[in-house]
Amino acid sequence: MRQTDPHILVFASGTKTGGGSGFATLVKASRARPPILEARICGVVTNHPAGGVRQKAKALGIPCEYWAGPYLAGGYRNLVKKFQADYVMLSGWLKLVSGLTPARTINIHPGPLPRFGGPNLYGHYVHEAVMAAYRRGEITHSAVTMHFVDEVYDRGPVFFALPVAIEPDDTPETLAARVNRAEHEWQPRVLNYVVQGQVRLAGNEVVYETEELKRLLMPPAE
Repeated sequence: MRQTDPHILVFASGTKTGGGSGFATLVKASRARPPILEARICGVVTNHPAGGVRQKAKALGIPCEYWAGPYLAGGYRNLVKKFQADYVMLSGWLKLVSGLTPARTINIHPGPLPRFGGPNLYGHYVHEAVMAAYRRGEITHSAVTMHFVDEVYDRGPVFFALPVAIEPDDTPETLAARVNRAEHEWQPRVLNYVVQGQVRLAGNEVVYETEELKRLLMPPAE
C-alpha cells in the first residue's frame, strides 16, 4: 500500500450480532496482491457498539468508531476530518447522510434504483419488494446498484447497475444471497474506478473515462 493511495472511510451499520461483510470485503480487496482496490481503508463507523462490524474491524486491524448519533451534517464532517478520509463508502449504512461532498460519497444498494429505494427499502425489505414485483410479472431482474450520495435516500446519480437474474423458485432469502455475492465481487472493483478518477461526478452528471467502461458499469437494459 502506497502512502499516496486514497483514504476511504466506510460507514456500515451491520447488526448487534453480525453484518459487516461488505466492509470486510473492501479491506481484503485493498490488501490483495495486486490490490483490487488501490486505496487504504482508514476506518469504519458503525451505529452498533459491539456488533458484527466492530468484531470484523478488530479482526482486520481497522480503527472502528461507534457513533450513536445524532446523524447530522456536522457529525459526518467531523468523522471524515478525524479519519482524514478522501472518500466515504456507505456499505450497509442505514442512516440518512448529509453534509458530505456527493462526488466523494458512494452508496451500494441491493436492488434496482430508483424504484426499490428510499428510507423503508433496505436489506431484506428490498428483496421482498423485488420478489413481489417479479411475481406480478413487472420485472425479470434485481440489481446491484452504486450511486453518488446526495441528501435524499437512494436518490443520487447512479453510475453502476448490474442486473441480477431472478429464478422462478427464488425466495427473498435466495435472491438476497445471490445479490450479496454480486455485491462482494463488484463493490471493490467499482469503487476503485471512482477513487482512481475513472468514474467521477461533474455537477449532476456521471463522467466515465471511456465508453467501454460506461458499458461495463451501466449495461443496456434488457
